[in-house]
Amino acid sequence: MTLAAFIAFVLSLAGIVTLFILKYREEEHGRVFAPALKEKGDVHALNLKEFIAGLRAEVATWPPRIALSSRIAVHRGALSFAAFASTLERKAHELADTVSHKRGFEKRETRSEFLRQVSEYKNGAQ
Repeated sequence: MTLAAFIAFVLSLAGIVTLFILKYREEEHGRVFAPALKEKGDVHALNLKEFIAGLRAEVATWPPRIALSSRIAVHRGALSFAAFASTLERKAHELADTVSHKRGFEKRETRSEFLRQVSEYKNGAQ
C-alpha cells in the first residue's frame, strides 16, 4: 500500500515537473507545443470544472437529506422498540398469571365477622 502511494506520488511529481519544463520551453521559443492537443485538453478541463461545480451544488443538498433520513430512521426505531416493549410487557403479564397461584381467583364472602361488619357499615346497611 505504501509502495503504491509512493509510486503514485513520484509519477505525479514527474508529471508536474514535465509540465513546468514544457511551459518554460514554450515561452523561451515562442511557439506552442501540440496546439490541437492543448485545445482539446482545455475543453476537457472546462467540462470537468463545470461537472465539479454541479457536483458541488448537489453535494450541498446531502446534509439536510441525511439529517431527515436519520431522524425518520430513529423515529421508526423508537416506534418499533415501543411495540416490542409493549409485547414483552403483555407476555410478562401472561406469564405471571400462568405462574401465579391466584390464576383462578374468585372473590368470596369473607369469613371474618369483623370484616363483614366493616363492609356492611361502609355500604350503609346496618
